[in-house]
Amino acid sequence: MIRGGRSYVSSPPAFSNDVKRLLVCTSNTVSIFSTSTGLQISSLEGHTAPVTTVIVVPASTPATKILSYCWTASLDETIKYWDFSTPELLKTIDVKFPIFSMVIPSLLRQPAQSDVKPSKLFAYLSVEDTRETTKSHKKEPRPNTMNGRICKCNLTESRLAGGVTLAEMKEPQVITISSSGKYFGIRKQRKLLIWKVPDVEAERVVMRKITLHHTKKLTVLAFHPTQRIVAAGDVTGRILIWRGFGDRTFATNDNKMNLNLMNNEEERPGVRDNDDADLCTTWHWHPSEVSVLIFSSDGAYLYSGGKEGVLVVWQLDTGKKKFLPRIGSPLLYFTESPDPSLSSLPCPLPEEYKGICRDIAFNHDGGLVALRAENYCIHFYSLLDDRGISELVKLLDVPFQVQVCERNHQPGDDVTVVVTLVALSQDGSLMSTVDVKLAEEGIGSLVCLKFWVSGTQNKEFTLSTIVYEPHRCGPCLITEELNEKYLKCSVGISAVAFHPNRRAAVSSSYGGDFKVWICNDELQQKDLQSSGWSCHAVGSYKKKAMTAAAFSADGSVLAVAAETVITLWDPDRNVLVAVIGETLTPIMNMSFVGSSEYLVATSWGSKPQLSVWNMSKLSISWSYLLHVEAVACAVDTSSFAALALLPESSNCKEANGTTFQGRDGVILLFNAVDPVPVASWSARKAKGGALAFLKANPSFTYENISDGKAPQTLLAYVNGDHEYVLFDPYGKEVHELSKFHQGDRLTHEEGQFGYASIYGELPEFKLKRNQDLWAPSVPSEKPWETIFSGSSHNLPPLTKLCSAFLESLLEKRTAALE
Repeated sequence: MIRGGRSYVSSPPAFSNDVKRLLVCTSNTVSIFSTSTGLQISSLEGHTAPVTTVIVVPASTPATKILSYCWTASLDETIKYWDFSTPELLKTIDVKFPIFSMVIPSLLRQPAQSDVKPSKLFAYLSVEDTRETTKSHKKEPRPNTMNGRICKCNLTESRLAGGVTLAEMKEPQVITISSSGKYFGIRKQRKLLIWKVPDVEAERVVMRKITLHHTKKLTVLAFHPTQRIVAAGDVTGRILIWRGFGDRTFATNDNKMNLNLMNNEEERPGVRDNDDADLCTTWHWHPSEVSVLIFSSDGAYLYSGGKEGVLVVWQLDTGKKKFLPRIGSPLLYFTESPDPSLSSLPCPLPEEYKGICRDIAFNHDGGLVALRAENYCIHFYSLLDDRGISELVKLLDVPFQVQVCERNHQPGDDVTVVVTLVALSQDGSLMSTVDVKLAEEGIGSLVCLKFWVSGTQNKEFTLSTIVYEPHRCGPCLITEELNEKYLKCSVGISAVAFHPNRRAAVSSSYGGDFKVWICNDELQQKDLQSSGWSCHAVGSYKKKAMTAAAFSADGSVLAVAAETVITLWDPDRNVLVAVIGETLTPIMNMSFVGSSEYLVATSWGSKPQLSVWNMSKLSISWSYLLHVEAVACAVDTSSFAALALLPESSNCKEANGTTFQGRDGVILLFNAVDPVPVASWSARKAKGGALAFLKANPSFTYENISDGKAPQTLLAYVNGDHEYVLFDPYGKEVHELSKFHQGDRLTHEEGQFGYASIYGELPEFKLKRNQDLWAPSVPSEKPWETIFSGSSHNLPPLTKLCSAFLESLLEKRTAALE
């Protein structure tokens, strides 16, 4: 079993004391990377939900830099203490609340005198109070409920400080602490709440707090390392700097300033109301919200960043700024290390545009996945190696990304061009992309179909052919049953599929037609770099929107969905062979099941449906009323897998008693001949997920190999957050999936499965009749009146049926006496 795709940017990372390792929160684990090679060397496994905080215990002396201890906090309601050099779990504290953020001020303080007895270790937590929600989960949530809390935890005695709640919020907030450990604060809408940590901590010591106000929602804050200065960024891109905060509240009696001067508004420019600060200045450069804010170690500079992907360096005294080279991705965190020459700047990959995009493309032979991104690129990722191909260029000779079209916008700007579709051929040598220029005020939309060819030596994709407006324009032919996200473009391309054996492809359009494209080297032997694509055939059916397309395993049949019906074509002669259907709602995806005679189709809309069609009988074989997000078909067998979205978990639980524990989908493995699933697994984040059967790499070492044999085929599940799991659906490891915990992506469902896991068990029917209920009966005088009232299999023999019917025709009438 192979798992990967975890986010490296969900929480800030932390450096080890010797700066040789970087600890990164990756879902339920903490991955430890080498700062010299960038490779993962170990991990901390033990949490059962995403890890939200990792804190390395700093070295008190240069000799203790080799020590490797850290604290971690998680949404699984626990705090853990680790020796990450081994790695080994040393301590676990259960706080009974999901932890969203944690700080430990005592670790940042200067070491105490040797003659002073060390005090207890305390942590301040930002938690979510789920007790009220759990008790009244069926009730409507109250709009003013305060679910977020700042509380105190005694790490020495492994318990929460009873009755200590520093603040309450609607939602948990991230806690920011100063580098000296003297102050920490949170954002609360348009306010900053700042606490001063007592010099001698105790469980119930009184903590002083100040509040600073602003007119916009605040997004991030940072403390100066030596002076009483705090900076905050807001949603509009402004940066506010309060100098001398807390002079009245936090200052000692010996150092208190003249309160009369402090209360003079003219002496406190920019400070709102009665806030405890001397001065507030505002800087503005970022066009969107500020997400990164940190002071330099000497306090002379302030670093800021946001969605535009630029790190701005501000000179604190003068306000002058300079810019670091464009990073190209939104900035999330900035973590300094003890080595001034090394810092961490986590940046997410450009987000997938979710407006009118469909599917991700798989290279079934190479174990690669191609994902569309917001920056007009196609990103390639190795599922077997759990890393972007950019890190494996020398090994696999495959580019990390392909620039589909010219980038004419910066991060944070409005998206004007979107890559809506990407398709790969079965061997991965061909790729097709569809990009759409979005209309501005209903004018100026443009659809481009592009074909890419991979070179024979460097394996890099080069643009072979570009087709502008490949399908006919006209009124939108999409019915109301289709998802409204596809109504944005009347000439949008609904599907692109490659021929399994030739350099040919088909594209279907919501405008009402489909086209078969042929690479010119199919007709003339040319060099790949000079080959181009041309239209070979055009087809349509009753002016209906063509919503899906697929080739059969041998390429002899082309199936194109015309809304609710399936049309079968001869792709070489462009002849309509047959029409089968119809489904309840328009078909959005379909595929031939390997080399079998079956075709599987999925419909979306008010009545979603999963249907399997028999091509030899030209009729439906069986179907389920399920909303199927993705379908994957095995290449050599008659098996296929479907990712179905479950109804609301509360409804499921009431229907059959099955608890899905937050999982919103189920993976069903079918043999096309039989409607009963072969196996089933529940999954999280199924919305926007994808499935694929991948060819196993013989040279790769797999865990949990069944029967000592490496699997021939792997089933890949990629969830909506692009986390994935690869496993052998036919091996013994599928029975061990029940060991997965809350944060894992896939879990085998014990007990009920398949139809029963979704709709509940069918009532049991007694095959043996109760003989006591039998009662004698006499023939009716008019048997023809009741002969057809029962079931068809209970009809009497043909001889009795004919005689009774003939007698009814020869019925004699009784003469009436006058």
